[in-house]
Amino acid sequence: MAGEAQDDCLFCKIVAGQVPATVVRETDTTVAFRDINPQAPTHILVIPKAHYQDAAALAAGAPELAADVLRETRAVADAEKLESYRTVFNTGAGAGQTVWHAHAHVLGGRGLQWPPG
Repeated sequence: MAGEAQDDCLFCKIVAGQVPATVVRETDTTVAFRDINPQAPTHILVIPKAHYQDAAALAAGAPELAADVLRETRAVADAEKLESYRTVFNTGAGAGQTVWHAHAHVLGGRGLQWPPG
């Protein structure tokens, strides 16, 4: 069910403290941690603590929580002293989503080309 932790979800396990992560920020509703396969010098994931399968489900089911995630991307960028950065939500396998828990990537620390990938 949307919003409830899933036993087979890696990010739910990180939220629960069952899987280690390098946490850089945490709020009542979100957790931000370093990506284990960084694609830029700064690559941090911001996730809602509640489980939603992707950004679309999060926006539809809990728009206030989606706003919390987006607000935290800015806080992460500020804490990392990024003058410019990219925020990415991959939604669906064709877009590169590999963990089925909504999350935002915060990428920075180098020039980022457009279009991506």
